[in-house]
Amino acid sequence: PPASQNNEQGSTLRDLLTTTAGKLRLGSTDAGIAFAPVYSTGTASGKSGRTMPNILDDIIASVVENKIPPNRAPKINVNSEIKDEPKDDRKSIQDDCSKRYSDIQYSWICDKHVLWLRDHENNNNWKLFKECWKQGRPVLVSGMHKKMNFSLWKAESISLDFGNQQADILNCKDSIISNTNVKDFWDGFEDVSKRQKVKNGETALLKLKDWPSGEDFKAMMPARYDDLLKSLPLPEYCSPEGKLNLASHLPGFFVRPDLGPRLCSAYGVAATKDHDVGTTNLHIEVSDVVNILVYVGIAKGNGVLSKSGVLKKFEEEDLDDLLRKRLKDSSELPGALWHIYAGKDADKIREFLQKIAKEQGLEVLPEHDPIRDQSWYVNKKLRQRLLEEYGVKTCTVIQFLGDAIILPAGALHQV
Repeated sequence: PPASQNNEQGSTLRDLLTTTAGKLRLGSTDAGIAFAPVYSTGTASGKSGRTMPNILDDIIASVVENKIPPNRAPKINVNSEIKDEPKDDRKSIQDDCSKRYSDIQYSWICDKHVLWLRDHENNNNWKLFKECWKQGRPVLVSGMHKKMNFSLWKAESISLDFGNQQADILNCKDSIISNTNVKDFWDGFEDVSKRQKVKNGETALLKLKDWPSGEDFKAMMPARYDDLLKSLPLPEYCSPEGKLNLASHLPGFFVRPDLGPRLCSAYGVAATKDHDVGTTNLHIEVSDVVNILVYVGIAKGNGVLSKSGVLKKFEEEDLDDLLRKRLKDSSELPGALWHIYAGKDADKIREFLQKIAKEQGLEVLPEHDPIRDQSWYVNKKLRQRLLEEYGVKTCTVIQFLGDAIILPAGALHQV
């Protein structure tokens, strides 16, 4: 409404809801409950004026009831000192959880930033997950492959069933996308000699990008779709029918994000000369994500690191002691290296990457966002600079076979 209108009227619903009843001219009911009178404005014969409250206003006014007596402002107490305030939220959460959830097998990793649920079969996991999820923290659940039909997820099985399909294959080093037979990708998955070569003779680092995805996944791979859904961690949250999966229960008039599932398959960097490259660059998802590592292939051929060499590469990372212990466990099979950042650090990381781009002589256009464009894999040297210059610490997680990594929307990550 025009600014000249009577100040009694809130200009927006926000004003109505946030303005205290004591500051408004209040009506009253027979019960003695004060409420703010709400009026609609209209134009009759070109004149602005107050009309009788309409039905929507009546509803709002009945909801915005306030027991503050008329013409009396609410009393507000502000304490300058809060006693017993915990100095470290993570420590207080940890101490509280150890008392309340003693029946759950779990640990804290990455400087207490990531919750690791070690027993995927515990039906009470969701209760502890909920406490962690309130804080916007990533969660790791291990052992999901034990619930799955492993033969369905082998590279040779997928190649045999779907090798004649066409899909986009991404060369992770120079972002060239080509439409080619899926069989070409899977043939080289565990045999380096069958992988494509790039112009300089190096082995290409390829990725099948989101193939298949969403409804295509369900239609093309019904058996795998069913196997995946029955094996999801924390089904109360992650299952499409989960009672706490809000995205699945949104009314039809909402535009929902693509909830998948989608299959992401990539060669490892162990067979490449450049280990400072990722198969998924730094980016943000608009919805919460659960990523399950269903298969880890062991590549063979010239130039491939031995198992001990691969483990050594993992150990060079800034790892939590519990992750180092898992690496030494012969029953565990490491497959993917994740670097995760909290959403609150996005602006700092964005500024840092723009700074690095300028240092490297790259053009930094105002409409380009290095995170949205997924144009950077932040290598070890840059991660160290990010910590020293901006105080942003990297959360490093190794994903082993069967691990499910659950990330809140807005968390930055690269793989």
